[in-house]
Amino acid sequence: MKKASILIYQNYLEDVIKKLHEQGLVQIINIEKDDQTISELTEKIELPREVTVYNSFELRLTKLIDILAKTKKTPQGIKAILNPEPPVVKEVKNRSSLEISSDAERILQTIENSITTLEEQIKLLKEQKTKNEEIEKQLALIKDFSVDLDDFKNSPSVIVIAGRTSNFLQLKKQIESHDTITVSAKEFGTRKKKEWAVILVGHITEKDTLEKLSREYLTVFDFKALSGSPTEVVTGLQQKQKDLEDEIQKIVSELTIYSDKYLQELYALREEIQLERARKEIMKNFAQTQTTYIVKGWALKRNEETIRSLVETTCEGHCSLAFDTPSSNPDNPPTYLETPKWASTFRTFLELFATPKYHELNPTIFMGIFFIIFFGFMLGDAGYGLVILLLSLFGYFKFGKHSPFLKNWSFLGIWLGTATTIAGLLMNSFFGDFIPRFIYHDLERPIYSATIAGVQLPLDALGDPLVILTIALLLGLIHLNLGIVLGLIQAVKQKKYKMFITQYFAWIPLQIGGGLLIGVFILRWEISTLMMYGAILLTLVGIILVFLHSGPIGFFGITGYVGDWLSYARLLALGLATSGMALAFNVVAELVPALVPVVGIVLFPILLVVLHTANLGIQALGAGVHSLRLQYVEFFNRFYEGGGKEFDPFQANRRYTKVEK
Repeated sequence: MKKASILIYQNYLEDVIKKLHEQGLVQIINIEKDDQTISELTEKIELPREVTVYNSFELRLTKLIDILAKTKKTPQGIKAILNPEPPVVKEVKNRSSLEISSDAERILQTIENSITTLEEQIKLLKEQKTKNEEIEKQLALIKDFSVDLDDFKNSPSVIVIAGRTSNFLQLKKQIESHDTITVSAKEFGTRKKKEWAVILVGHITEKDTLEKLSREYLTVFDFKALSGSPTEVVTGLQQKQKDLEDEIQKIVSELTIYSDKYLQELYALREEIQLERARKEIMKNFAQTQTTYIVKGWALKRNEETIRSLVETTCEGHCSLAFDTPSSNPDNPPTYLETPKWASTFRTFLELFATPKYHELNPTIFMGIFFIIFFGFMLGDAGYGLVILLLSLFGYFKFGKHSPFLKNWSFLGIWLGTATTIAGLLMNSFFGDFIPRFIYHDLERPIYSATIAGVQLPLDALGDPLVILTIALLLGLIHLNLGIVLGLIQAVKQKKYKMFITQYFAWIPLQIGGGLLIGVFILRWEISTLMMYGAILLTLVGIILVFLHSGPIGFFGITGYVGDWLSYARLLALGLATSGMALAFNVVAELVPALVPVVGIVLFPILLVVLHTANLGIQALGAGVHSLRLQYVEFFNRFYEGGGKEFDPFQANRRYTKVEK
């Protein structure tokens, strides 16, 4: 990483910003925060007034886009994820900000009033439809009463009020003392939420009482504008609703014409406005003199000459550039995470934890490889692995061309499915014991039989779990020691030689010596006296180095290391859980036809599919979570700190436009 300082003559500033923005080579930093000396000697740049104009344009364009986009039929929900519609890309000229603003004003003057007026009409029509729907619901509640809607109008002698209540019994009790008030009611709703449709009729002298009761107990229906029987009015309302819907569809058709003609242009224009606004907003990070601007930022070392050539060509030599090598402190440069394309999905896992600091090793590839191995080991069933593999292949080739997101995750799924299938074949598990139970009808017969380097395959995970535990712990040792090796490399790169010896190298003699002593005293190995003394010496050297680094608390570092190593036993636990559950589900499914002969034959395949699908989902989730835990806790604890900031260049991310060449 290099720290770039660029001095630009003011007449060329806009062109330079545009070039840097399009190329995406420099992460601009705020000079005022970065270099107090420069900020004191230069003028602070206020946010250009054009930003407010661009914000206004963006809001207005977005409103039109939202209106017109609703008229365009596009895939929704899961269909949109699986088969997204790629955006239409428009070629645009390399225009000045003034030309873009003029174009935005022109198109807004042409169509904005028409589109917003049509949208407002739709809104009013929908509001009327909603009111009519509510009236229909109210009328449906009183249609069984012998009542005419004209009765609800003002009368010199009688007052009639209709409504709904959830407290009818209390209302009825209040009315019992009034002889000139009658009540009719009809119950509706569910047992948990009973309600009543109510009509109150009383002499005009009881008006105040009726209105008081209505306020306390009723949601009052307003029928004063209606005439006729409820059934007749409902029929009329249904026709009105149909007319309103026809009117809405007519307006939508008009909006569709606007959408077909202008929507893609609006998308492109809004994107140009957003890019112009970003170029103006970034200026607040610069420093200004009477005739020049000073720009500072981070750039990759390999892009130094490209940036120099681009700026000098754009400025016709009226500029000065300097590229300095930063220090981790106090410069705190950003981190550039360079990973192969095939490993890009693994970066998501790293970002969930923390971005590495500058000069810290990037563990993405190692993390990804061991994530795949551990996932396959913990799921450990060839049948489940094939399901994941086939679904991932389908997603990769069917939907990957439309969605980079699905392509990346399907690619990871291919690796996970392959690893799980291999692990399942090694551990004699294909949907549990599906093959020997339902195909061979010989539970003693494995899927296959082979001997490789003296090892009899497949391994019997359920019958001889100690073999699987041994493999799990060996994988744990490899994983932990990879972390130690990465720590050694990182310490050399950072020139932290004391840390190299006491924090990282200490574990190598400690493991070798301690391992031999454990073998002698616990596993009863037989070794020579010389090897015994060597083991004791290596162990003491390791312990001394650990205590030099951490002091007395180093004791807990040693016990913590042993705990981290034993944590890899979860590889065995989850693998056995998958096989055990699959076997149990096979037994349950096998018993069903015997218990219910006719129905059981039909239920047998359905039960197998449902149970194994549930087991696959639960165990795959567990394998994923615990695989990540082994990375974040056990592996990263050996060498990784994190807490860095990822390199984020000032870049024009175009989706709907591309500049004409």
